[in-house]
Amino acid sequence: MNNIKLLPSLLIFAEVANKQSFTLAAKQLGMSKSAISQHLKRLEDNLDQQLLSRHTRGMSLTTAGKKLLNRCELLQDQIDLTFEELTQSKEVPSGAFALTMPHACEKNIVIPALSQLCTEYPQIEPEILVTDEAKDLIKNNLDVAIYGGELKDSNYRASPIGIVSEIFCATPAYVHKYGPLTKIDDIPRHRLIATSWQRGPLAIYNNNALTKKTLLSVSFFAKTNTLPGALEMVLHDMGVALLPEFVVHLEVSSGRLVRVLSDYQGWQWPFYMVHRFRREKPTHITRFYQLVKYFFCNANTRI
Repeated sequence: MNNIKLLPSLLIFAEVANKQSFTLAAKQLGMSKSAISQHLKRLEDNLDQQLLSRHTRGMSLTTAGKKLLNRCELLQDQIDLTFEELTQSKEVPSGAFALTMPHACEKNIVIPALSQLCTEYPQIEPEILVTDEAKDLIKNNLDVAIYGGELKDSNYRASPIGIVSEIFCATPAYVHKYGPLTKIDDIPRHRLIATSWQRGPLAIYNNNALTKKTLLSVSFFAKTNTLPGALEMVLHDMGVALLPEFVVHLEVSSGRLVRVLSDYQGWQWPFYMVHRFRREKPTHITRFYQLVKYFFCNANTRI
């Protein structure tokens, strides 16, 4: 198969998939609907798989289509940045790239993003500081910070990454020993594990009324200053914790953890990439932001 000839079809497919419309994609790309249909048919014929399911309500992506769209979006970002670099005659990024991130974002978001960034810009030298404490960029000589929570007043620039909820989790063994946890009144008889940001009353929201908050004063069984510490304590059957959804997604999917108090969740955390560049961001910073958003979206699959 001559894959090079399929590159335009891949990008056209991504536009159709994102717009969920042949008409809107045709308008955006300056093409006819029939030409776009031909590209999609050629792509599906070559892959021997259906990518889009067309129905009376519009269209939806098949499993193969969703997988391909993830790759196509990264491809589109690379093409855009390539032309940006050539147009602006920028030097190849090199040297130290210093950043800080909370523990929640390390494994499934920032490290994969850095890996891809270093593949595209091999002269980049990452310097990573993993901490749940907010760090000043200039004082700590950092280029970028991944920040979770409401932003404080700052002279730095912030780009939104996404939002994640906290959910209650425990091991099946813990639930078997201490009983189910299905309503708020069950909480006092359970062993709660606190992270560094949960030392006061817990803010709990009903899934169907996220604007209404219940502040619950609880007595914590155990406390830890790091997110990995809280997760490991839960995995060792020590109690229940309210943890960011993308941190526990794989553990819940594998059955090592179960979601308890499933009608409720904790605070919805906004995440940002904060940087200190006042004017146009360097190319590798722009690319890093794109990659972080991509992996954040993939990791933040709802349970």
